[in-house]
Amino acid sequence: MSIINNIQARYKQANIVEKLIYINLAVFATTLLLTVFNNLFKSQSNAIIYWFSLNSNFDFFISKPWTIISYGFLHADFLHILFNLIVLYYIGNLFIQYFTQKQLLTFYLLGTLAGGFLFLLSYNYFPLFSGQTKVLVGASAGVAAIIIGITTYMPNYEMKLRLIGFVKLWHLAAIYIFLDLLQLAGNNAGGHFAHLGGAIFGFLYVSQASNTDIKIWSKITSLFKTKKKPLRTVHKSKKAAPTKQANTTYKQQKINAILDKISKSGYDTLSKEEKDFLFKQGK
Repeated sequence: MSIINNIQARYKQANIVEKLIYINLAVFATTLLLTVFNNLFKSQSNAIIYWFSLNSNFDFFISKPWTIISYGFLHADFLHILFNLIVLYYIGNLFIQYFTQKQLLTFYLLGTLAGGFLFLLSYNYFPLFSGQTKVLVGASAGVAAIIIGITTYMPNYEMKLRLIGFVKLWHLAAIYIFLDLLQLAGNNAGGHFAHLGGAIFGFLYVSQASNTDIKIWSKITSLFKTKKKPLRTVHKSKKAAPTKQANTTYKQQKINAILDKISKSGYDTLSKEEKDFLFKQGK
């Protein structure tokens, strides 16, 4: 009983990112155990997968509407859940430094919902998938919403990756989206449509909430723009230096005050002026 009590205590003390990881691991372990028993009795179907995965057949979905959310807590194999939970851990903990834990849960669930709808739409609209029936599982859509959401909020934030060094969030997001687009006609096309659905939700949610024109793709196109060289050199007066330094110090103090307010009360408590100022500095 002490082990169970210890697990319960850890779960209660965990933040929302860790709780989502615990839930996904528990569901995955239960699914594996059920698969073992099914194999012993030569059963072909897994009840958890049957009742909680999202089927591309629209009639099947209508009979089990909860699967539009429940599929986001199931995984196909160990590597599938390992990758999703590693990304969720690092990006999720970064996310809750700037947003509330409740908002992260909202991104996870609504990103899963958006991914599921795009999956259903793609398999019932595109001729390539005509006559095919696929099943969707995985937390990828919810994780994609969190990745693109935090990237839209602060695209120039740099993460340190082993063997690579510091990489900007929008670089990682661009690669992530590009790889999904390349595989839309592959064997796991449904999964990649779901990723894009979650990503679209994350981008639109943050963009609308901020009331600013944040465009990730403008960062990509800026790489191909030729920078104009100045026609002549302008020598600035030394007297301007203290004013510029004071202005920089004031901006940094204001940024620190806003970030402190977010950590205490959440992003939603910021005024429009504070949101606009923070986004301008993030650029």
